[in-house]
Amino acid sequence: MKVLITDIHHGNGGGHVTYVLNLLKGFKDDFDLTVAAPPTGRLYKSASGESGVRVLPGLYTSRPLALVKEVARLRSFLRQERFDIIHVNGGADHRHIMLASIGLRHRAAIVWTKHNTSPVSSFGHRLRARFGTDICIAVSDYVGQMLSDSRYRHSPIHVVRNGIDANAWQPADPQARQHYRQQLFGKLDDDVLVFGSTGGTDYNKGWLVLAEAISRLDSDSKSRFRMVVAGDPPSPEMRSKIKSLHVEDQIVFPGLVKDVRPVLGACDVGFVLSYREAASYACYESMAMGLPTLVSDAGGLPENIRHGMDGWIVPTGNVDLLVPVLRQALADPACLPVMGRSARERVTHRFSSSHFLGDTKKAYISACTVASNQLAPI
Repeated sequence: MKVLITDIHHGNGGGHVTYVLNLLKGFKDDFDLTVAAPPTGRLYKSASGESGVRVLPGLYTSRPLALVKEVARLRSFLRQERFDIIHVNGGADHRHIMLASIGLRHRAAIVWTKHNTSPVSSFGHRLRARFGTDICIAVSDYVGQMLSDSRYRHSPIHVVRNGIDANAWQPADPQARQHYRQQLFGKLDDDVLVFGSTGGTDYNKGWLVLAEAISRLDSDSKSRFRMVVAGDPPSPEMRSKIKSLHVEDQIVFPGLVKDVRPVLGACDVGFVLSYREAASYACYESMAMGLPTLVSDAGGLPENIRHGMDGWIVPTGNVDLLVPVLRQALADPACLPVMGRSARERVTHRFSSSHFLGDTKKAYISACTVASNQLAPI
C-alpha cells in the first residue's frame, strides 16, 4: 500500500507530530511511506532520519496566489505518484489535498485524523466533509462524538486511541530517580513530592492551576511540593503569575528536552490539567513511567484514567477541588506507587502501540474500500 502522510506544523507540533512519527516507525516495513511537511518543523527533521521513509517539503499556505500554485504542484504530484491512501492531519493540508484531488482519475482514499477538540462546524469543514474525506479517525470517544454530531457523520468514523511503546517507557529505579531529582532540584528531603508534566507551558495546559493549588496549602505542606514542567520557556506573564503565588522557587522549567524520560523519572506524580485536550501523549508517557497521573475532565482525558486507581480526575480549572488531592497525596504517599503500577498496567493494555497501529491499518483498509465504491468528487 502506498501512503502519503501530511502535516502542517512548522515548529514542535506537539502530539500531532508524535502521532505521525509513531505511524512512520510502525508502518515503514509494511507500507511505501511518503511524508510531506514544512521543512522548518520537527516532523520533517525527525522523519528525515527514519530509514525507509521518503520525506518531502510540503507547504499549505492560505494566501490565494500561493495556495493556487501549491495545489497545482500537489495535483501533478498526486497524478504521478498514484497513492492508495492520503492521511491528512490538519485543516490546511486537508484543504490542499481535497482541492488537488478533485476530478483525478485515480483518487487516493483520504483519511483525516482529528487530534483536537476545536469546533468542526465551519464552512471549510463542511466542504472537506463533503468532498475530501473518506474515513475519519478520532483519537478518543469524546472526539468521535464531536464528529458524529457534525457533517463528518456521513463518513465512517473510527476511534483509534493513540498508542505508546511501554517497553521504551520504563519506571525509573530508586537510584536513577534520586539522580534525576538531584539534577533538577538539587538535594530534596525524602518526603517531598514532585509533580511533573511534559505537556508544555501553554496556558491551556493548566499547569498554573496546580501552582495555585500548591500556593493555598499551609506553609509546611506547601514546602513539601515541587513541580517540573517541560516545554517552551513560560512567558513573562506566566512567570509573573507564579511569582505572585510565591511558588517560583518550587517550579523548574527544563525547556524543550529531547528525551523527557529523565524528567518524568524524577517525579512521584504526573499531571495533565488541560483546559482542552483530545487525548494526550503526555498522559500516556506519565502512566507508562509508572506514575499516578492527575488529569482534568477536559475532552478525552477522563477516558485515560480510572479515578482513584490510576490517578485522579478533577474538574477543569477548579483549584478548590485540586487542593484536597494534594493533601491526600501528602497524607498517604504509600498509595502513589500502587496507583502508579495500576496506571502502567492500564496504558500497556489500553493504549499500546500495537493496538494503535493495528486499528489504524484497519481504518486504511476500510478507507480504500469506501473510496473504491464512490465516484471521484467533481
